[in-house]
Amino acid sequence: MDYQNILVKHEGHVAVVTLNRPKALNALNSELLNELVSALQGFDADDSVRAIVLTGSERAFAAGADIKEMAPKSYMDMYKTNFFAGAADGIAAIRKPIIAAVAGYALGGGCELAMLCDFIIAADNAKFGQPGIGGTQRLTRVVGKSKAMEMCLTGRNMDAAEAERSGLVSRVVPVAELLGEAMKAAQKIAEQSLPIAMMTKETVNRAYETTLAEGIRFERRLFHSMFATDDQKEGMAAFTDKRKPAFVDR
Repeated sequence: MDYQNILVKHEGHVAVVTLNRPKALNALNSELLNELVSALQGFDADDSVRAIVLTGSERAFAAGADIKEMAPKSYMDMYKTNFFAGAADGIAAIRKPIIAAVAGYALGGGCELAMLCDFIIAADNAKFGQPGIGGTQRLTRVVGKSKAMEMCLTGRNMDAAEAERSGLVSRVVPVAELLGEAMKAAQKIAEQSLPIAMMTKETVNRAYETTLAEGIRFERRLFHSMFATDDQKEGMAAFTDKRKPAFVDR
């Protein structure tokens, strides 16, 4: 597919998607989001892809939703199109692991997009923020009520160091090393059994969506189900034999 707002490439079993609206600091409009969901769904269905990296530019991962697109819309325009919901739900439904490699601004919808990924590696120049009403749900679950409330009410941005302390990002690296570090993590994931990685993603995500008791019950059931896979047998055999496993994704 010929994309106008994103760049797509493959490196081995890792797919890399780069948001590409440089003049707008990768502001998220409908066209970009539709292309992004289409690309991610294609990778989800592609057996050669085992992990995905989503990134932007050094200046901005995504500096929010596109105000120029939103400003003239009415309530009924937003309600009938269910603005941003289709894209967010589509991205959340991707079953393969997605790493957000964030440099520069990740504000509003850009911060939401990063949080829709499975974990965030941030450059040391990253800035996260939720101006206005955005981010009241995912951000609160990640960083807690007090910090989320302050950021949403005041529009204050969070730098990379604070984002790491708050649990929003997994780690911070120099901006020049960002994509390389994200690719290393993605390649490490790609070496594992894909179905087991997908089950692990599903289980961790369940922790945000249910009670502790139900989450533990879900985890146990998926853990039990792993014993029906060839890769579970191979993984344990390789551990016992002290060799590298040869996973077959079954």
